[in-house]
Amino acid sequence: MDNLTPRKIVEELDKYIVGQNKAKKAVAIAMRNRWRRQRLSPELKDEVLPKNIIMIGPTGVGKTEIARRLSRLANAPFIKVEASKFTEVGYVGRDVESMVRDLTELSISMVKSEHIEKIQEKAKTLAEEHVLDLLLPPLRTQRGAAVEEEEREKHKETRERLRAQLREGKLDNRYVDIDVKEKVVPFGVVSNVGLEEIEINLKEMLGNFLPEKSKRKKVKVPEALAIMVQEEANKLIDIEKITKEAIERAEQSGIVFIDEIDKIASRGQAHGPDVSREGVQRDLLPIVEGTTISTKHGQVRTEHILFIASGAFHMSKPSDLIPELQGRFPIRVELDHLGKKEFIRILTEPHNALIKQYTALLLTEDVTLDFTGDSIDEIAGIAAHVNEKTENIGARRLHTVLEKLLEDISFEAPEKKNLKLVIDKKYVKDKLSEIVKDEDLSRYIL
Repeated sequence: MDNLTPRKIVEELDKYIVGQNKAKKAVAIAMRNRWRRQRLSPELKDEVLPKNIIMIGPTGVGKTEIARRLSRLANAPFIKVEASKFTEVGYVGRDVESMVRDLTELSISMVKSEHIEKIQEKAKTLAEEHVLDLLLPPLRTQRGAAVEEEEREKHKETRERLRAQLREGKLDNRYVDIDVKEKVVPFGVVSNVGLEEIEINLKEMLGNFLPEKSKRKKVKVPEALAIMVQEEANKLIDIEKITKEAIERAEQSGIVFIDEIDKIASRGQAHGPDVSREGVQRDLLPIVEGTTISTKHGQVRTEHILFIASGAFHMSKPSDLIPELQGRFPIRVELDHLGKKEFIRILTEPHNALIKQYTALLLTEDVTLDFTGDSIDEIAGIAAHVNEKTENIGARRLHTVLEKLLEDISFEAPEKKNLKLVIDKKYVKDKLSEIVKDEDLSRYIL
């Protein structure tokens, strides 16, 4: 994180997201402020709160992608939630506190993976010894000392030969019997909305009281090795240390991306569904302001979690949110609409550009696609035109157009080995012009 200056963060985001410089700049500053905060004195550190952001813009312009790429850069726990999935306490649905519980679970998973990676070599060594014990059981001789010594030497030589064969993969087709530990929880699925967490917690709680059962399995050597590496790794890690570190990471570095926040903005009515919408806002308020949430791993404070909200705000505006919640999102960023010029860049420039993706996918079938400049121009033009005539779904329209364009090639690719196909403007027009002309048809297909 030391090297991630705001400029560097924007440069990294530029590799995957076209345009939207205002939004990139805002999130880069918010991320750098977290790094700056960590270097303050303990008294001042707790006083500096994150500057939460609201991204305003239509669908498909890069709101979610900016937040997702940002979390990967910072190696921070990141979850995306839909505001419309939550309901006020007392109604059927998920309560807003579940977002913090999910973030904590994700953080624990991240930290556990890191700790397992550190002790992976040691776990592999121990697992290898176990597998060798299964292939060549230890000596149990009751004869004279001289005979025992000789047999021990032979056993040691045989074991080392087996070790070399195991590492070279020569024993991959051999079977061994191993004991796999498993817990049997004696009750079925609780199938109701919002009760999945209760079910998981009950299973874990009951699982702690039930003895582990060992099940004998006959598996191939590589599978036995993988199972034993996992078991040894779990024995070597300190779960209490991981939980403590994970909670701290969730509290200090966690990012919660709340999508569709405009769907819980009430529009001045005091009856019907708007009552629940305002209730969700009021439930959300203490979490964004800073409170302590109880999770099965311990208490998690939310003061320093960064909240990034986004919404199209077609039917409502940020000022329709309750004033207290508006105040908790001091940074407002408007994302630009995408047109033909941006679509051409999206198709070709990013590291994960769509043209690169489709070319690589079909190359796996020995079909080489060559998109000419005028074909890319035509694809971008069609996507922009359809967005204007029907619903504007931003860059997501490019996926629809390309899927339709390459539908026949994708279907026939396995039978057309070593085919080289040039996609030019004429090919694009032949495939798509009729659909684009017929507005009713393009509404259904594109």
